[in-house]
Amino acid sequence: MLTFTILAAFLSLVLGQLPYHDPHCDGKQVIAHLFNWKWTDIAIECERFLGPKGFCGVQISPPNEHLVERPNRPWSERYAPVSYKLTSRSGTEAELRDMVRRCKRVGVQIYADVVINHMAGVGFSGTGSAGSHFDADKREFSGVPYSILDFNMVGRCPNSDNNIHNYDDVNDVRNCNMGGLTDLWQEKDWVRQKIADYLNSLIDIGLAGFRVDAAKHMWPGDLDVIWSKLHSVNGGRPFIYQEVIAGGAVHASEYYHLGYVTEFNYGEQVKYAINNFDNLRGVVHLDWGMAPTEHAFVFVDNHDNQRGGQLHFDNPVEYKRAVAFTLAFNYGFARVMSSYYFTDRSQPPPHDGDVIKDVIINADGTCGNGWVCEHRWKVIANMVRYRNDVLNTGITNWNVQGDVMWFSRDNVGFFAMGKINFNKHLNTGLPAGQYCDLISDCAKTIDVDNNGMANISPHDGFEPFVAFTTKSKNGARVVFPPEPVQLIPVKEDFKETVIIFLAKLPSGQDLFVRGGIDHKKRTGCETDAKYSACSIPIRHVPLFNSTNFNKYNNWAIGDNFLDWYGSELNQGEFKQQRAYGTPLYLGTNVTNIENYHTFDSDLWIVSVEMDCSKTENTYFELKGMINGVWEKDVPADNICGGNASGQPPYSSNNHWARCGYLNIFQLDKETCFCNTI
Repeated sequence: MLTFTILAAFLSLVLGQLPYHDPHCDGKQVIAHLFNWKWTDIAIECERFLGPKGFCGVQISPPNEHLVERPNRPWSERYAPVSYKLTSRSGTEAELRDMVRRCKRVGVQIYADVVINHMAGVGFSGTGSAGSHFDADKREFSGVPYSILDFNMVGRCPNSDNNIHNYDDVNDVRNCNMGGLTDLWQEKDWVRQKIADYLNSLIDIGLAGFRVDAAKHMWPGDLDVIWSKLHSVNGGRPFIYQEVIAGGAVHASEYYHLGYVTEFNYGEQVKYAINNFDNLRGVVHLDWGMAPTEHAFVFVDNHDNQRGGQLHFDNPVEYKRAVAFTLAFNYGFARVMSSYYFTDRSQPPPHDGDVIKDVIINADGTCGNGWVCEHRWKVIANMVRYRNDVLNTGITNWNVQGDVMWFSRDNVGFFAMGKINFNKHLNTGLPAGQYCDLISDCAKTIDVDNNGMANISPHDGFEPFVAFTTKSKNGARVVFPPEPVQLIPVKEDFKETVIIFLAKLPSGQDLFVRGGIDHKKRTGCETDAKYSACSIPIRHVPLFNSTNFNKYNNWAIGDNFLDWYGSELNQGEFKQQRAYGTPLYLGTNVTNIENYHTFDSDLWIVSVEMDCSKTENTYFELKGMINGVWEKDVPADNICGGNASGQPPYSSNNHWARCGYLNIFQLDKETCFCNTI
């Protein structure tokens, strides 16, 4: 029998969608890599620029605890993990959560660069960015925890120093230390689970996927198992793109079923072709082993190779051509780089001491304070909209005349660029009408006649590019304000809230709770928890330390509200059994409960972060449900015992509980207690 994971992958292939290739951004096609930005600055940039400009998402630097390498604090310390705690040089976990929420509100997904091949390198010890102790020589990382038993050492690595020596030996590449970084043994179940727990913690706060660092140094079979443990994203699989620099014993095709692969050869080919337009049509060489378009993740440069001679912002004229062409062309899924200025390969981001500097936006929309912000350069930023518009179209009408080239994307889009200013009468292949030039923010229009012909010239001769699509036809201006998007602030007040039921249930039965606010007491209540004014947002904290919690952990996935309506749209299942609401689990030795646990019953508990701003002055209703059967009505007008009791806001036949407190009930009884946590 096929396992669920294999069956899902098979169905995805049959239906034309590879399982880890959906970026979850409604057809948008470009990611911006905001290298080493702070979370607070990314949140603002999503709202004021990336969302309005149509970017699909942001690749963030590794968000986990990392090495603190003083005095220089090189950028590479972010790629030397110390634990999977979410405190890094870019900010705290709270700031990360806030950034993800704010970016998603304006349609921008977040993808984390994740380092799961290794931990910090030999020769380093001390405390990481979140305060965890580690000693890499001893392979001790207390914040995970990992010990020497969790790493590839002599026996699995064929070399006595545990380092890679031969890239033509696949065991060397995948079982030895890369550059002295301590290589994790992903074949071990404990390591696989710890990595999956880390990735799931990011999915659970709203991330849509990952860039996987050093993927070629991990066995595809191990990644397959880890990926199978990941939580769903919007009802599907997370978006994954893997750093695979093909060569030697490793072939990129080994990783195709696990997500996109980074196609480094593409950037190299564009670098050498960008000054000879005749060569641009042939930048993709499948016979050389370059990935087919459905597997290729493409870019002109990244944070590594721009420090090793690759074309980058230091040559702005050629660089704009290369990125604009990439976004106009029909190969792969695209990412654009956003850098800071550097003169040394190891130079850290702009900083004052340990603090990364703010990204300052100048009056002309460029960045200051040491930040380059290529994603804001007009030609690059406006080609994002073009790429989105021409999704799933081919290349037609390809032409080169000396220093000018142009082509159409079927009958949907037209693109032209030159090394110098130009003015040509060209066949666009598009329907007749007036079009807005996206490059100029619609300051220029193009009139296409009934034969598809038009006079084509750039708005700015110093930036000789023209791009328009049928979605910018007949005066449909695709222009977005440079000012920050004004959003209505969302009031949130998440506090730890504990719900305990004392109940003796027959073997095999489980206890759930439903609740919120009575529909008669509020307007805007409906049967979809996500949009109902009577449901209350919650965040579960998964329990990872025992298989005893498997049921709860599965049912907690996607349970984002305490509501009256049952299983949520993307809520997890356990052995194909759906949840009946918010799950509770059997617990013992709960602090602050001993004085109240005087009944002949078991203790069922759930601890969540709850948004108290959605309650009635901290109060909310709830009722137990045993495998689909409601508990009895319990007139709850009486004041509960405990040191945090109070007067509920209205009469109810349900239990009353308080957000931010420990709430204790007896199933089918009026008995209740409310205590501080």
